[in-house]
Amino acid sequence: MSDRTEDFDFPLPQSLIAQEPARPREAARLLDATAPAPALIDRHIRDLPDLLQPGDLLVANDTAVIRAQLQARRGEARIGITLDQIRPDATWHVLVRNARRLKPGDTLTFENTVHTAQVLALEEGGAATLRFSAEGDAFDTFLRDAGVLALPPYIHRPDGPTERDAQDYATIFEQVRGAVAAPTAGLHFTPALLAALDARGISRCTLTLHVGAGTFLPVREADISRHHMHTERGVITPETAERINATRKAGGRVIAVGTTTLRLLESAVDEQGVVHRFAGETAIFIRPGYRFRAVDVLMTNFHLPRSTLFMLVSAFAGVERARQVYDHAIASGYRFYSYGDACLLRLSTD
Repeated sequence: MSDRTEDFDFPLPQSLIAQEPARPREAARLLDATAPAPALIDRHIRDLPDLLQPGDLLVANDTAVIRAQLQARRGEARIGITLDQIRPDATWHVLVRNARRLKPGDTLTFENTVHTAQVLALEEGGAATLRFSAEGDAFDTFLRDAGVLALPPYIHRPDGPTERDAQDYATIFEQVRGAVAAPTAGLHFTPALLAALDARGISRCTLTLHVGAGTFLPVREADISRHHMHTERGVITPETAERINATRKAGGRVIAVGTTTLRLLESAVDEQGVVHRFAGETAIFIRPGYRFRAVDVLMTNFHLPRSTLFMLVSAFAGVERARQVYDHAIASGYRFYSYGDACLLRLSTD
């Protein structure tokens, strides 16, 4: 087990970074790594129902992405803002570009709206706390007028996100607005795929984890044990917790759609493997050596080198198995990151 960030690095050709999703969505490729190592099988997302078993429970993240990218002004200075997380007092934690031009007490203005934001506090590394003049429904209107999608930096849109991105960067599960980034494993699902899962006898439920802007930040520490995870807000209802626990009791498997789903489930499970209701913040950092208690199978896209998400995959599947999966994906031309392909991983028993 390594604590060195460099041990989670790998070379990735730029040509494999997906700039558009597969169309239709279930036509994306799916690397099946659920058989014992070293077996790896090239499939497609549409094959998922045949890879799961009747009685399994699919758990997805129902967060909905907001228009979290804002362009503000302080006088003549242009300030880039990415919303990260709303706090209980209705202030916002944000990431700021050109933060050196700001000081507490400054008022920011925005084009196409009369609303403003006050700088309450600044942090090292370019983060800040803002209070917007709009709240609730008025804030939603403000974001529609002044905000754009905060697409990941590796999706190149020189002129900004397109109207097609507004559709592509949304999952079929979305219900609760509040995420900065999409839970990308959920992007592969369509009504036809859900109908096929239903016909197979595979149940599903949802939870909510609002993915923050911190998901785009790399691990800068050489020693991963020193990495600071950003907090994200999540909710697991009592009904969802009960369905998960009943599935495990009946001998079914819990299938996490994406790392965000997995992280919240592991934040809400006890030592005996019982998932409890949850409403609050999590900053759980899952890396090799972690003992999983809530999830049996993980469906996830392919992640950045040196990222906390690749570390999570290495913890779940096993370090060597994760390397096999990623080496095969790169050699076979799988598409990476948010708009890319996916893999299906079985929890390592090593």
